[in-house]
Amino acid sequence: MAIFTGAGVAIVTPFNEDGNINRDKLDELIDFHCGHGTDSIIVCGTTGESATMTEEEHIECVKFTIDRVKGRLPVIAGTGSNCTKTAVDMSKEAADYGADGLLLVTPYYNKATQAGLIAHYTEVAKAVKAPIIMYSVASRTGCNIEPATAAKLIKDVDNIVGIKEASGSISQVAKIVEMTDGNLDLYSGNDDQIVPLMALGAKGVISVLSNVAPQETHDICELFFRGDVKGSRELQLKALPLIEQLFCEVNPIPVKRAMALMGMDCGPLRMPLTQLSAEHEESLAKAMKDFGITLV
Repeated sequence: MAIFTGAGVAIVTPFNEDGNINRDKLDELIDFHCGHGTDSIIVCGTTGESATMTEEEHIECVKFTIDRVKGRLPVIAGTGSNCTKTAVDMSKEAADYGADGLLLVTPYYNKATQAGLIAHYTEVAKAVKAPIIMYSVASRTGCNIEPATAAKLIKDVDNIVGIKEASGSISQVAKIVEMTDGNLDLYSGNDDQIVPLMALGAKGVISVLSNVAPQETHDICELFFRGDVKGSRELQLKALPLIEQLFCEVNPIPVKRAMALMGMDCGPLRMPLTQLSAEHEESLAKAMKDFGITLV
């Protein structure tokens, strides 16, 4: 059984002006998502600025989210690292505390061979009982999970159950699905490819868009699963201009500004990320209004 189906939000991490985690605002966001169609909360991923968190902050944020969700939605903890030992330690702590699943990005900067990826994911999986979703996003990490590698891991390691696929290559995704023989929980890692990946059997999406349009992102998935492919496709296409603007600068710069425009200010970004440019803010605001989002 999949950890979740539908639209999981790659939730932003709110910060106070002093740079510390804003727990009160994170609590508000959790309640917002629990009441607006979101199907799972993925905490401490790329959108959550995990790369600039200390390990202590990381685990604190995961535990806080699990405590506040109180079982209303599955909570998936991002516990990936380019250091296998660090990934093991964070994964164990998150799983022991009650995370419903773990999301592990491919090692970045030092990268890895395909053999190294197999060793890395297997080592983490041996240390925990929680189900693991691999995250392939070579544009950020420089490290791609090849279809044969995904197939071997899914076959050989019981608690590696899925992949968040953000390569952008439909051909690669199709090959992964074909080689895993239906034993893989596939999630789109790109908001502009939700419907195409569901057509290949995806369970849904791990989404940036869900931060600002959770119900609509859920509906893209739900309509498809109910057999209304036309309705799902139309909503996907309607969202494309907004999705484009949510990535006009590197994520999560635009989405944090979008939330502020909605009256859900989540505070500053941690350097080296900087505030959205005025030019991009104008086009982002227009796309939000065109999609039907009310700005304050």
